[in-house]
Amino acid sequence: MRIGIDIGGTFTDIVCIEEDGTKLVRKVPSTPDNYSRCILQTFPSIIEENKSSPDKIQEIIHGTTVATNALLQGTGAPTGLITTSGFRDVLELRRIRMPELYNWNWDKPPDLVERRWRKEVEERIDAKGNVIKPLNTQQAEAVIDEIANERIESLAICLINSYTNPIHEEKLAEIVRQKYPQINISVSSQILREVREYERTATTVVNAYVLPLVKTYVDSLQNSLKDLRIKSPLLIMQSNGGVMTAEASTKQPVFIIESGPAAGVIASQALAKKLDLANAITFDMGGTTAKASIVEGGNLKIATEYEVGSSLSSASRLIKGGGHLIRIPAIDIAEVGAGGGSIAWLDAAQELHIGPKSAGSYPGPVCYSKGGTEVTITDANLVLGYINPEGLVGGGLPLDQEKAKEALTKQIAEPLGLELVTAAYGIHLLGNSTMIRAVRAVSTERGRDLRDSVLIAFGGSGPVHACQMGRSLEMKQAIIPPHSGLFSAFGLLSADIEHHRIQTCYQNSRKANFRELNHLMKRMETEVTALLLKEGFSLKEITMYRAIDLRYSGQSYELTLPISKDPISADTIHKLENAFDKEHEKTYGHRASLDESYTLVNLRLVGKVTQQTISLSSSSFNKISSKKSCSREAYFGPKYGWIETPLLTRSDLLGNLKQGPFLIDEFDTTVVIQPDCQVTVDDSENIIIDFLQNR
Repeated sequence: MRIGIDIGGTFTDIVCIEEDGTKLVRKVPSTPDNYSRCILQTFPSIIEENKSSPDKIQEIIHGTTVATNALLQGTGAPTGLITTSGFRDVLELRRIRMPELYNWNWDKPPDLVERRWRKEVEERIDAKGNVIKPLNTQQAEAVIDEIANERIESLAICLINSYTNPIHEEKLAEIVRQKYPQINISVSSQILREVREYERTATTVVNAYVLPLVKTYVDSLQNSLKDLRIKSPLLIMQSNGGVMTAEASTKQPVFIIESGPAAGVIASQALAKKLDLANAITFDMGGTTAKASIVEGGNLKIATEYEVGSSLSSASRLIKGGGHLIRIPAIDIAEVGAGGGSIAWLDAAQELHIGPKSAGSYPGPVCYSKGGTEVTITDANLVLGYINPEGLVGGGLPLDQEKAKEALTKQIAEPLGLELVTAAYGIHLLGNSTMIRAVRAVSTERGRDLRDSVLIAFGGSGPVHACQMGRSLEMKQAIIPPHSGLFSAFGLLSADIEHHRIQTCYQNSRKANFRELNHLMKRMETEVTALLLKEGFSLKEITMYRAIDLRYSGQSYELTLPISKDPISADTIHKLENAFDKEHEKTYGHRASLDESYTLVNLRLVGKVTQQTISLSSSSFNKISSKKSCSREAYFGPKYGWIETPLLTRSDLLGNLKQGPFLIDEFDTTVVIQPDCQVTVDDSENIIIDFLQNR
């Protein structure tokens, strides 16, 4: 058996796949006080239902939000920072950017390391790696003693130009380990071997800040699995879409900050390749947030940096400065606080807003009857007739429609002077508008035409909103995969083992030192190969992917482009420059003149071990066999009003064209098909939706 576990803010999805392809799933409320508890409570029943034993589990792949939550809630470990004399305030100065230019009340996020815990040491290395001023070890020991006396739990070490020569950082780390072995250490040259002192410092500090918490969580989960006599390896999803061993995640947790959202994009990529889709937009709407990404030509869009804790700017996601910067490769995902549990509220001017605050799983939406008192998107969808009133997860979570109506009337409809259904539909549409911002952030803001893409919608609430979203975005088609409410958990089981490395190599492309470039690339390959061999993989299983960050000379930021496995040569550079011109024009709308010079900035390497792929078809458990009626009333806006809407299953649509409206109640979600939509189901049980008015 292989098991995938995706922990969300509201539900935890667990998928078990046996060797013969048999699938067993669980969708249980998350336990925010201890996310591992719901996992451990569920495992025994999975093993029992499979009539199996713990030793039959081959591997467990886990997507976690522990590190993200620590950053968002400010619950990381007390952290210190040691840096070069004169650079103590790099972390606080940041990029001197303000995302809300005219908002005098805006405050930047608090620094993860207080100024009194940021210490300087005397040393200096130049940009070529030469030691200008040796490390003053006596002064360094005194600084380390000061930090230890402050009782910090984690220490970030980030010295100027250590990316070219890490000798002083390594010496500092050695002193700390000898004198204070209880302090967790994060060294910048081991986390991010790249130029730009703020970006490197910020990334290393984030790693240090979440390291003790992630280590405690992972160790606790592994010990609990051992108590259940499960000896299989635990793998953790990374932000870049690959997975890493549990041991590696406890040393470099900065790589798993966006662990959860990445899994759904991986599953979407596999689906896009299977269906031969040129371009796809992924739309993942869960209980707490909605996420969007892009699959282009079968490939993921990887961002070299992102921010955690900043809201999505209404003007552009490219506006930075509102969160904690992490310069680690990650799937380019835009996220907004608009999930099924997002709270609808009125401001002082009686203007309606959605999120970002969420009711979560506890107390949850009003209709859960678990103590929730604030109206959410789920409550509105229930009032509109979109969600099965018998309950979620196959009836395992009963819903109270009357409570939702009462709360929505008092909190939204009456204050705005609206009818109940108008207020509910307004919440539904406003939720769509908020989520559309995320889709545009990864598409039109990147120079992509949405009309050329297919929308892949999943998550517990994604299929409820897919039709409205696709029509509003002027897309022609949407796809709802089988197991859509558990799609991210399946994505975990499709992810590959990956380790990433980066090395700055400032060179003019026309004067490139090919010997040095190939030496640096070879060194990274050796490091990654040794790491994967240590984790138990063979040389035959390992594949290397290489890329270079390039920019026009004089630019501040670069684009990442792949290169072949052959040694870097003049032909490599020529092809790279041509590819850069095309990508620059695609992204920014223009390219430079033919005589423009280029600068090679960073070499990148990914060592990958490909995992086995899985099939998502045969979704027999997704059919609700206990439905008591063949239709229910649903509201489709003022144009159509209330319609007695048929309840169908995927098998009803197999090979047939069916005109909306109708509803498909499934174990893990409800698919809402709006009027003016034409639907069929393919042989793999994917629901194919055509938006007739957009064609």
